[in-house]
Amino acid sequence: MQPDKKLFTFEETKQKLVNYCVYQDRCHAEVEQKMREFVLIPEAKDEILLYLMKENYLNEERFTRSYIRGKFNIKHWGKNKIKMHLKQKGINEKLINRCFDEIDDEDYLNIIRKIYESHFSKQKGLQVYQKRSKTIKYLLSRGFEYDNILHVIES
Repeated sequence: MQPDKKLFTFEETKQKLVNYCVYQDRCHAEVEQKMREFVLIPEAKDEILLYLMKENYLNEERFTRSYIRGKFNIKHWGKNKIKMHLKQKGINEKLINRCFDEIDDEDYLNIIRKIYESHFSKQKGLQVYQKRSKTIKYLLSRGFEYDNILHVIES
């Protein structure tokens, strides 16, 4: 047995995972990763996962909506970057696309406009076309779609 694994009773482990899910919305992959810290037989893992889902501590749609809101409102990520990170967490694409209604289209374009103006004005000693090109690349790296970026620039 590995020394870094913690020994807890089934009920203690279940309570620790409930607390883990209550603290912040989690996806299945994060909970399964957390379970690896505990010494559990596969049947116990399955039972705990079922309990967490049944009691609504673990809800993939709620997690996805919360993640989308957070990454957009706080970190100002675009839809492409958010989608890529959610896929890495094992969330299926149909659910991701359904949950993108959390982002208002008008707010989305306003964030692109705000980031564009901010980044564009910070660049010194460049031609206008160079500043525009670098700013577009920056917005693409933040996960915004090229069509939306052009729409904002041209309006």
